[in-house]
This record gives sequence, structure tokens and C-alpha cells, in this order.
Amino acid sequence: MLARQDVLSTIRMVREENLDVRAVTLGINLNVCAHPDPDKLAQAVYARIVEKAGPLVRFCNDVSAKYGLPIVNKRIAVSPVSILLEGHTPETAVKVCRALDAAAAQVKIDLLGGFSALVQKGVTPGERTLIESLPQALAATRRVCSSFNVGTTKAGINVDAVNLLSRKILETAEATRATRGFGCAKIVVFANMPEDNPFMAGALLGPGEPECVINVGVSGPGVVKRAVDRLVQHDPGATLNEIAEEIKHTAFRVTRTGELIGREVADRLGIPFGVVDLSLAPTPRVGDSVGEIYQSMGIRMIGAPGTTAAVMLLNDAVKKGGSFASSAVGGLSGAFIPVMEDHALSNAVTEGTLTLEKLEAMTAVCSVGLDMILLPGGTAAETLAGLILDEAAIGITSRKTTGVRVIPVPGAKPGEYVDFGGLFGAGVVTQPASPEGAEAFVNRGGQIPAPIHSLMN
Repeated sequence: MLARQDVLSTIRMVREENLDVRAVTLGINLNVCAHPDPDKLAQAVYARIVEKAGPLVRFCNDVSAKYGLPIVNKRIAVSPVSILLEGHTPETAVKVCRALDAAAAQVKIDLLGGFSALVQKGVTPGERTLIESLPQALAATRRVCSSFNVGTTKAGINVDAVNLLSRKILETAEATRATRGFGCAKIVVFANMPEDNPFMAGALLGPGEPECVINVGVSGPGVVKRAVDRLVQHDPGATLNEIAEEIKHTAFRVTRTGELIGREVADRLGIPFGVVDLSLAPTPRVGDSVGEIYQSMGIRMIGAPGTTAAVMLLNDAVKKGGSFASSAVGGLSGAFIPVMEDHALSNAVTEGTLTLEKLEAMTAVCSVGLDMILLPGGTAAETLAGLILDEAAIGITSRKTTGVRVIPVPGAKPGEYVDFGGLFGAGVVTQPASPEGAEAFVNRGGQIPAPIHSLMN
């Protein structure tokens, strides 16, 4: 049974500390929609999504009302669309992307992920078709998100794919110039991409997943911050291991709550429940920031020496608490550091205490990588490829997921302020300390071999 104090603390989390279920994501396998006729392919994709996801929003709203817990985002993740595009043209890819967008609008979800390709060892014709269509497809749609896996610990890094994607990201920025390159906010490039991630822009239904499944992303940076604040207020001399213990207990309660919601939504849809991803995903709201947690621990200036250790402490404590709360923990599960979506991190970049190089160090011990970072419009494709290669190298060496979601803002210079509004947030344009100098290395292409510790069988 739940202890009375646990019930009361959970109620406080909802009412006062911004606890919510950040995303309920329905995974749908689209492989059955494959067809040589472009129009019939697009029609089949639209019909399948509307059929499977029709009641999703209604059921989420019913469960949210039943428990008094907000479900912020209702989303869909589909199997990699590149599989459907073998033998097709980029024009067909754009048509399918429009069908995905129309279906997402019809079922009233906010974002749909899976306009994606897994290219860690090579690029098939269908995958190349999808990548070539990227600028036009994302410029023509609102809700569709795209993701790519360019490396794994087992396979190494596909440098040719990284170079191709870097050029297409820059073309997407230009194609969405009217919205300051916002199309790039819907693209993420991964190493060791998870197959059950419910968070955008990287969500997709991986090859090993069921036909349909519910994955849930819970989030509670405000809850964790308040827990640390209460501990430090009660005991100003609290040690770091005591702070870690408090975070662990808080993550336990948050995870329990998220799994309860996810399982009920899955039951109502009559499909399996997959995982609860207990990542701390911030929003631009004050009090809902991962960066503020580091400040509560004692990192007064984010980016100062010790920040990376604070990130590791938080990430590890969240994982320990969540793994004890549920046997269905998956996805990314840790602490995100999306700069534009976290006001404390965004302020640190603006003030100059948090640089791209320090962010890269922090990504070695957090859930993902360089996330929601604004770059100058004149950024070279080789610079972008270098950023992606560096993050992929961290991921495959550390046997963890890393990713890059950056937005080259057409016409923007370092220091310029850009505001996308809503959950996507705002920030200033930044760049690497040395944006040039690795062009010859990047342009060699080929494959960076897998590290020796990939030989685990």
C-alpha cells in the first residue's frame, strides 16, 4: 500500500511543483502500408494512423481528468518511413510526409516522429530518398519530426551519412528561413538511438517493437528542484550523497505516477504498454528547469568547474530511483539539457558562462547531447558535421545515446536573440570557439570503425 505521506507528497508535486506526464506517445508500425503507387502509399499511411490513433487524445484526457495529473503532449511515433520509400522518389517522400502531417492534425496530436532513417552502416536508396526530401518535406509540414541514427557502438560512425545530413540540415534551415530556420528544430541526429523513445524530435517505433505500443515520458525537473531546495533549507550542510539520495526518492515517486498513467491509456486502447522514460525534460517556464537543479545543488554559475559532476550526479540518481520504481524503464531516462527549452541554461549561454565546449563535456554524462542550440546562419556544413561526429564519438565510446539538434539561423550572427515561443523556447546564437580547421578530416568520409570494446560477444 501507498503510505499517506507518499500520497500527500505526490499531490503537492502536481499542485505546486509542475509535475506532469510530459508525453504519451503511441507507436504505430507503418510497414504494412508499403505500395509502389505513391498516392496509394500516402493514402494507406494516413488511414492507418487515423484508425490506430483516433481515440488517443480522448483517452489521454479521460485518464488525466481521472487522476488530476496533466498530460502535456499526446504524440505518435511511427516505424522509420525510409523503409516505405524503397523504389520511390523524393517527391513521394514529401507526399508521404504531408500525409503524416494531415493524419496528425486529424487525430489532434501535437507532434509525430519517425520520418527517419537508420544509416549507421550504410545508406539504402530509400534512406537516401528520405534524406534528399528533408528540406522540402519539413518546410511543407508542421507536426512531423525527423531523426537519424549515424552511429552505434557496434557499427562505428557513418561519416558519409553525417556529411550528407549536415548539408541537408543547412538546406532545411534555408527552406524555413521565414521561421528563422525552425525546420531544424524538428531534426535530431543520433548515435545509439533508442527504439522506444517517447520524446520528440527523436521518437520512432524501432524494428524490435510491437505493432502498436504506448510509451510514456514523465518529467519533473520542478519537483526535483523543490526536493533539493527543501533538503538544503532543512540542512544547509547537506552532502552531495544526501542530495543524490533525495533525488533518487523523488524520481521513484515520479516514475510510479507516470507508469500508472501510461498503463491505463494502453489498456483503454487495447495495446501493450511499453516503457516509462523518466527523463527530466525542461520547459522554458521558471521553476521547470534542469539548470535550476544544478543551481540548487550549489552550482551558482552554470558552466563553472564542477558543472559536469553535478550533471552526472543528477543523471545517475534519476536512473537509480526510476529503475527501482519500475521494471519497464526505457527510452533515454536521465536529464536533458536542451538549451533553448531551459531558461537557466539559455541564460548561462547568454551570459557566456556556458559554452558549446562545456556543453559537449556535459553531454558525456547526461541523457542526450547538443540539444536545441542556435548556430549562425553562415555555419559551414563541415563545422556542423564535426559537431555531430564529436557527439557520436562520445556516444559510441561511452555505450550511451548522444544526439545533435542544432538550428542554423539564416542570416543570424553570434549573440543574436531568437524566440520560437512555446515549448521550443528562446536563446542567443552561439558557435564553437574554433568553428574552422577540421574540414580535411571531415571531408575524408568513409566509416569511423567501432571501438574495440564493441567486441562483446
